[in-house]
Amino acid sequence: MVDASGVPVPLGPRALSVAARRGEGETTEEHDRAEQQGAEPPEGAHLVPELKAQQVELGTPVCRTLAEVDAALRYWRGRADAAARAVGARVAALATSPVAVRPTPTEGGRYGRLLDAFGTTAAEMLTCGCHVHVSVEDDEEGVAVLNRIRPWLPVLTALTANSPFWEGADTGYASFRSQAWRRWPSAGANEPFADAADYHRLIDAVLATDTVLDTGMIYFDARLSEKWPTVEVRTADVALEVEDAVTLAGLVRGLVETAARSARAGQPVPAMRAEVLGLAAWRAGRSGLTGHLVHPATGRPAPAADVLTDLLGHVRDALADAGDEQRVSDGVARLLARGTGADLQRRVHRETGDLTAVVRAAVAVTTGCP
Repeated sequence: MVDASGVPVPLGPRALSVAARRGEGETTEEHDRAEQQGAEPPEGAHLVPELKAQQVELGTPVCRTLAEVDAALRYWRGRADAAARAVGARVAALATSPVAVRPTPTEGGRYGRLLDAFGTTAAEMLTCGCHVHVSVEDDEEGVAVLNRIRPWLPVLTALTANSPFWEGADTGYASFRSQAWRRWPSAGANEPFADAADYHRLIDAVLATDTVLDTGMIYFDARLSEKWPTVEVRTADVALEVEDAVTLAGLVRGLVETAARSARAGQPVPAMRAEVLGLAAWRAGRSGLTGHLVHPATGRPAPAADVLTDLLGHVRDALADAGDEQRVSDGVARLLARGTGADLQRRVHRETGDLTAVVRAAVAVTTGCP
């Protein structure tokens, strides 16, 4: 949430109170109470608090088509902006703040414990990602999927890069959020798992270190959801353009379905070490779609456009069967032609020399109106 000068403002709790009165969200107190009681999240989309008071998180209902994803995102971005307007702010889908800001922690509950436990890492972490859930039959299929989508996850970071600025300066990265996020102790890539039991043994081992607070802090690049029967892919920046988020959702569903089919056919798990995946993720965050990415099939650099072409080829059958091939292919083509959110931010900054103008442009794109 930002004010007229583009500075993120700690009005999230007030906006969420407005949303809660409208039946569209949860206050911080309600969210804390639900987490403490282990209550299931409410069905459908809703607006909820995040780590910082400058943030509001939204979730969509379960969607079966990309058209439903598109409609849900546009609707709930609009409702988030309406709640923000009611308290004198606007919403901007930015993965980091272009202007310098002192993040304000969301008070109490789990977020307070995070700040106590992780010090400066938690205090400075004002970032916004986009998580995509895709249903799987069970944990065994989910783990088989996790094993097979690993090499492609950095490509999704490049595709959605939307965080070139940090503390009022250009970082030189297209996705600086992806770099900052790796300061959390549980973030990053994994080695393949033998089966679902092996996955859960790792979760138990992570928790046994008493380093993370709970399973909500299993910040792997992709994981089995604790709350839903899904694989959750977590490597993307929040997308500035709704259509880019739709493209991401289509690609993630295509990757999950392609991986599930590969597992059912008994095909081997791709061999790529977690250390190499970490390097691939770094390169993706550095250059976005403007440079070379580590190709998942070869482990060698290749132009981003070539890697995206091969990604589309990899998931083409799954896209076609879901009726997504044309829309996702068109979405990738648009990204290659006009650039990512990071490219748009830098373009506005070059033209104006003004980071406030960057935020104003982001508000207009996010909400569909200035």
